[in-house]
Amino acid sequence: MEQSLVELVRVLRAALVSFDPVVYSGEECAVLVEELAAVEKVGAVVRVSAAVRAGECGAHRERGFADVSDWMARATGSTAGSVKTALETAAAVETQPEVKAALEAGELSFAQARELVRTEAAVPGSTAGLLDVAKRESFRTLKEKARDRRVRAIDPEELHALQHAAMYHRTWINALGNVAYAGEFPPELGIPFKNQLDAETDRLWLNAYQDAKRQDGTGVDGSGAEKKLSRAALAAQAFARMIENGGGKGKSDRADMVIVCDLRAYRRGHAHEGEPCHIIGGGPIPVSLAKDLSRDVFLKAVLHTGTELRTIAHFGRRYPAALRTALALGAPPEFNGNVCAAPGCDRRYHLQRDHIDPVANGGPTSYDNNQLLCPPDHRIKTEQDRKAGLLSGRKKPRGPDPKRAGPSRDKSRPRLM
Repeated sequence: MEQSLVELVRVLRAALVSFDPVVYSGEECAVLVEELAAVEKVGAVVRVSAAVRAGECGAHRERGFADVSDWMARATGSTAGSVKTALETAAAVETQPEVKAALEAGELSFAQARELVRTEAAVPGSTAGLLDVAKRESFRTLKEKARDRRVRAIDPEELHALQHAAMYHRTWINALGNVAYAGEFPPELGIPFKNQLDAETDRLWLNAYQDAKRQDGTGVDGSGAEKKLSRAALAAQAFARMIENGGGKGKSDRADMVIVCDLRAYRRGHAHEGEPCHIIGGGPIPVSLAKDLSRDVFLKAVLHTGTELRTIAHFGRRYPAALRTALALGAPPEFNGNVCAAPGCDRRYHLQRDHIDPVANGGPTSYDNNQLLCPPDHRIKTEQDRKAGLLSGRKKPRGPDPKRAGPSRDKSRPRLM
């Protein structure tokens, strides 16, 4: 090699410093983003490997640092804790060849690799399934699925005890003089609180969104209005209103807490392999807790026997109660809540019901013909339908077109009792 790697890196840095996005097309910039993302991932691997070697040779001490982590933190502008995490991850992937290869090829970030090695340590054999998730889906989706595997590997009774032992709440005064707080609750306490808070936040978000549209004149699109809204700030307002009003005014078409429990497990008193018992959004719980929680509430039972949900359909926009219940559960067999159905999107808030085959085109209100989309993806879908002439109002009494099935879905369907 005529030039050393150090010289090549310096040439690349000089080229990046002189980068002017105006002289490139949108497509060129998009490709550059994707390539630089891969380079950044590979660069992180090389940086850690080089740091390990430099530490072995004592190069950090020559620069006045007693610890490799402190030297590397100063060089990267990060914390010693984050550097130690990267070094630990690099050491852990040595025992997982598939993860190491993907990491070195720039297909994974260190954060993704850490989720994989943590889950593999807790649930041996989980890497194969999660590696594909890491490559194809968002980091948040990977974290959720990895966490789900880890908690499901723990006995429900033991998990329940650990969750209660971890419960805490603390407050303090921050630099602005505001009262800050942090804490955690087990699912049977935390999920009802979260769902009530989300419903109140959604109500405030919708009001603010509509006000912003009227003030800005953003019309149907509303994208300008969305940029002015902060869900975190609205959630704080919602929390304050809940305290003041004893729950706020937010209403939701979902229950405060939804429990999915296999009927056989419920009758037996404990679950076997493949028999789910969990709180949607909160993970597995013991069957005994599901029974305790169900004594004074209205039950909605979703079973694998009874009426098929795909037969609950009509050619209007109103959603039957059974269909609303089914759509709120999320995709089978996990039944763990909903995310936006658009490929690559993992939004969970402000999801809107969408007819895959529009009602104006004769599409029925049925389980198979429905999906949940976030507002931006819903607008894109509506515009695509409009351009395709599917919103003209000339209804065709037929079922959904398989060619227009939207984002891929699990073809297995729950049944409602």
